[in-house]
Amino acid sequence: MEKTIYIVRHCEAEGQSAHADLTANGVMQASKLADFFEDKLVDRIITSPFLRARMTAQPLSDQKGIYYEEDSRLAERTLSEHDFEDWLIKLEDTFLDLNLTYEGGESSNEAMSRVCDVVDELPDGSHSVIVTHGNLMTLLLRCFDERIGFKEWQALTNPDVYQVTQKDGQVEMKRIWTEESN
Repeated sequence: MEKTIYIVRHCEAEGQSAHADLTANGVMQASKLADFFEDKLVDRIITSPFLRARMTAQPLSDQKGIYYEEDSRLAERTLSEHDFEDWLIKLEDTFLDLNLTYEGGESSNEAMSRVCDVVDELPDGSHSVIVTHGNLMTLLLRCFDERIGFKEWQALTNPDVYQVTQKDGQVEMKRIWTEESN
């Protein structure tokens, strides 16, 4: 049996807090994202509980006439409870050592475990949209291809969309969002 998962990074946001709104541009992007999915079969939308992800999912939910579900396992990964000036280097290190944990944070392996569980629970035959955040999205993609890492995280855009198709134990993954989509 086959299942299709569209993994979506939220649209442009005003900040990183769980309560950060989309920017005015992000609101327009969310509308374009819904248009992008107009001709795609979608039977389920699951989103991070963070406001920017829910705001990204809402126009698609309205367009498809399906309520989105919130799943806390799609919340962005916490790197640490502390702010680091060299956070980018620390983030890169977590892609090199998947068990590396900073105080109050979550390792890459821990984050991958929770996000991969969401996908594993999707039924065969489903066509689901998962709306999440850049770091967690990259780790989810890594669940399908261990070569995915920091470089791919850096290349993500807001929004971004990857299509993952699982069929007979095989996985096909491709980026389907382009700057022209935006």
